[in-house]
Amino acid sequence: VQLVESGGGLVQPGGSLRLSCAASGYTYNNYCMGWFRQSPGKDREGVAAIYTAADNAYSADSVKGRFTISQDTANNTVYLQMNSLKPDDTTIYYCAAGVVMFGGKWYEASDYNYWGQGTQVTVS
Repeated sequence: VQLVESGGGLVQPGGSLRLSCAASGYTYNNYCMGWFRQSPGKDREGVAAIYTAADNAYSADSVKGRFTISQDTANNTVYLQMNSLKPDDTTIYYCAAGVVMFGGKWYEASDYNYWGQGTQVTVS
């Protein structure tokens, strides 16, 4: 199983970035795909998730209206479009795949089985 993130970088406040996560090595539609972020000394925070088979998406209140998760099922890729970025959004973002019950706690990092290496997002 491989999850490869890309798209991080440095952006000014108010700017946008799009993160990508290319998944391989497993049956894509069997898993929920999530984006998490983690700053030093803090717990990993669920940002957004999408139930790939149902195409149902969820996002944290802290990013609602600014971040959008989407997918390209033909290419087993999940995206996180981040708009109106703030300095507080600065951290490492991780893509994850997990067998999360539909309607369950998509934001719980412990429910995810596979993780990408992370990509740094800096808003400054």
